[in-house]
Amino acid sequence: MSADNRNRDPREMGPKPPFPQQSIAHPGSEREMNPPADHGESSYRGHGRLQDRVAIVTGGDSGIGRAVCIAFAKEGADVIISHLPEEKEDAAVTVKHVQAAGRKAISMPGDIGNVEYAKSLVDRAVREFGRLDLVVNNAAYQMVRDDIAKVSPEELEHTYRTNVFGTFFLCQAALPKLKPGAVILNTCSIEGFTPEPGLLAYAGTKAALVNFTKNLAKQAAENGVRVNGVAPGPVWTPLIPSTMPEEKAKKFGENTAFKRPAQPVELARIYVFLASEDASYVTGEIYGATGGRMPY
Repeated sequence: MSADNRNRDPREMGPKPPFPQQSIAHPGSEREMNPPADHGESSYRGHGRLQDRVAIVTGGDSGIGRAVCIAFAKEGADVIISHLPEEKEDAAVTVKHVQAAGRKAISMPGDIGNVEYAKSLVDRAVREFGRLDLVVNNAAYQMVRDDIAKVSPEELEHTYRTNVFGTFFLCQAALPKLKPGAVILNTCSIEGFTPEPGLLAYAGTKAALVNFTKNLAKQAAENGVRVNGVAPGPVWTPLIPSTMPEEKAKKFGENTAFKRPAQPVELARIYVFLASEDASYVTGEIYGATGGRMPY
């Protein structure tokens, strides 16, 4: 009897460390990833689950954000892509993939930690498309520091302003525009539950987002809007080699049950599920996708 080729071994669905990746300057670029990441450019197949919806995705230039933009587009959504000005080249690639899927893409550079910029994303969605259906708060800043004394006040504030304030500002601007059936998705992290000492500031922001997600879900439900979070474990994105020591980046993901990090497209599938009516009875939840990561 021949082997069943319909089933794929999850241990073999992405590259395994050690990686040849070198350290790269923050915030990093997809062009510098070695091995390259899979964002679903060819591997993701849409099924019309988000047809004609309008989404804002922060951090949409690379990593999970790019994969979510591509998957949403292949499911039929138009996308406003929020990113830092210095990430415009990566964002342009995301735009091309969204357009290749037959959907509209708008690139909007700016700092999500600025309340006026957050408001401008919502205003642009309503002005260009007449509606807003999906908000994905994915932009994040992290930096590995092995000693609390090495975290400057400026870095601490920047981490919280990007990860927490930015999410708060965008939700605050978007919620009055969202109609029943709309969805907010926040990128949390395994670090919000089992924090690594070297990510003291970052892990704290992710714990805050877990609480914020569950709390906002109660308010938003009164308007028929669902709010959920996704808590990834290790995912192969430019954030890793641009913020971690090179020796850690080379071994990234080896402490999971599958002995590898996730590819961004593997996370994008979860965002699509939570954004679609397949998850119509799901709100206030944090969806973990850690590859069975082992304790430190």
